[in-house]
Amino acid sequence: MALETLKGIESINGYKVCHMDSNWPMFRDQLDRFIRIDHKHSVIAFHIQDGPIKENGVNGCQVDTLIETAKLIIEGLNKNFPCRENSVAITKLDEALMWLEKRKKDREKRGVEGLNEL
Repeated sequence: MALETLKGIESINGYKVCHMDSNWPMFRDQLDRFIRIDHKHSVIAFHIQDGPIKENGVNGCQVDTLIETAKLIIEGLNKNFPCRENSVAITKLDEALMWLEKRKKDREKRGVEGLNEL
């Protein structure tokens, strides 16, 4: 039920989403899609970035994409089953995303974003 909330979503944080209703091996044809959803088996898989982008290129999605995906799922569920707890969870996920964006801006300002440096 939770993954049904993601049906029709083509990208999350700029990363293409591959929706499948059959077998996992078919995902091999979708290697450029770092988010794969198998609706038949209720499975979602993320290919996570390995190493800094400036050193390794884009080879996966960032951890904030997982948070954004969780937020989308809870927002979808909250439409059907609204409650205070869902709303608070959404707010806290927004807060987590805000702090990660703040960290990124700080790293950009210091010229170390995308590098394996503090």
